[in-house]
Amino acid sequence: MPVIVKNLFRFSLFMLVQVYVLDNIRLHQMVTPYLYFLFILWLPFHINRTLLMIIGFAVGFTLDSFRHQPGFHASACVLIAYLRPFLINILIPQEGAESNYLAPSVQSMGGLLAFMVYAGLLAFIHNAWVFLLEAWQFGSVWYFLTKTLLSTAITLVLILITELIFSRKQRFRTNTT
Repeated sequence: MPVIVKNLFRFSLFMLVQVYVLDNIRLHQMVTPYLYFLFILWLPFHINRTLLMIIGFAVGFTLDSFRHQPGFHASACVLIAYLRPFLINILIPQEGAESNYLAPSVQSMGGLLAFMVYAGLLAFIHNAWVFLLEAWQFGSVWYFLTKTLLSTAITLVLILITELIFSRKQRFRTNTT
């Protein structure tokens, strides 16, 4: 399947699940599960940062359109799209897994722990930014931190389940093409 078709299918699936399933689940006022931005986390290693940020804006803007919010998710997705390459460079061993695999996964990141750190940091940044914009103030710092940490924990569980269910088989690429 061509990469663009696969990514369009993923984008549509993540948006539909987020809008019609996760947004309708009421766990608690402190917990808001987000899975849609996993699309950005699963994009290939060798994507131009500008294109990555444009895709991040499109992903966030699409969710904002469904939720009638003025750019909260668009700005959070652009932020994690900007930070993603830096985090990948820190977490991946310097021998270059990004040159041997196409996209971030448990296998290409060198194990579950590294992938969960990658996903967890970006999920925390995403959630903190969205909740900060929603409140537009820190108000109660404990409420903000609790909501961010609980939502990030639930999001990480969803990401782990999604990663295990839809394991992306990636071939190890060599220099022989």
